[in-house]
Amino acid sequence: MDVNGSEAAREDLMVLARATYAHFTSMQARGGAVRGLDLHLARLDAGTRELFGTALDTDRVRGWIRRALRAAPDAVSARVTVFSRRVDAVLRGEDVEPDVAVMTSAPAGAGAASVRLRAIEYERDLPHVKHAGTFGLVLAGRQAALAGYDDTLFTDRDGRIAEAAIANIGFFDGGRVVWPEAAVLPGITRQLLERGLAAAGIPSERREIRLRDLGRWAADSPALGAFLSNSIAPVVPVAGIDEQALTVDPEVTALLLDCYRSNPWQQA
Repeated sequence: MDVNGSEAAREDLMVLARATYAHFTSMQARGGAVRGLDLHLARLDAGTRELFGTALDTDRVRGWIRRALRAAPDAVSARVTVFSRRVDAVLRGEDVEPDVAVMTSAPAGAGAASVRLRAIEYERDLPHVKHAGTFGLVLAGRQAALAGYDDTLFTDRDGRIAEAAIANIGFFDGGRVVWPEAAVLPGITRQLLERGLAAAGIPSERREIRLRDLGRWAADSPALGAFLSNSIAPVVPVAGIDEQALTVDPEVTALLLDCYRSNPWQQA
């Protein structure tokens, strides 16, 4: 782990171990390159402006990412965390020049062939920011596993489907991809999929999807399927949500993966 471009000191690790007011982005790197690196840097800058009141020098951060990847194996997972050692200044509401940690670890593999989701009502704090407040996400995932499911699906107080614990969800009805219109984290992988879908001429849209309407939609569109997407697994088919079965079509999964992989690798 590096902090601000240098090997992390013991004091840095102690601050990071306690940091709950922080935001981050995670990515898979191969040969020093990342798909959607521009999107990751834009996310980090936007989160820094919102949480710390200052812009992030993304060119400098890109250099720190490059440094970390050069010292790492060819295939790694990388996480960039923006935090502050000046917690007192943050609490006073001051604009703070933040610190940036870059950590590399073993590459993450894809998950299961398909998953079943348990829906619960849950709304994250500041959902559009990928922040460090993940207790509720882990608890929801654990409770889903204890109930016999693979993951959890969040709905808001109006019954609208939003997202999974650490992934976006999309639906494919045979001709287009539909993303839920709700307060969610706009995932980098989702954004890359949207780019790839547009390039392939496949329509995608956002609209409100309520849990109670899922059965009727599946009855009207027998080919209706769903998938999760995040930086670890770009496309994971969803076999069912609660008791509602959904279509798992390997050809659709392959099509979506092709759309994702059409995005070029960007050198750090």
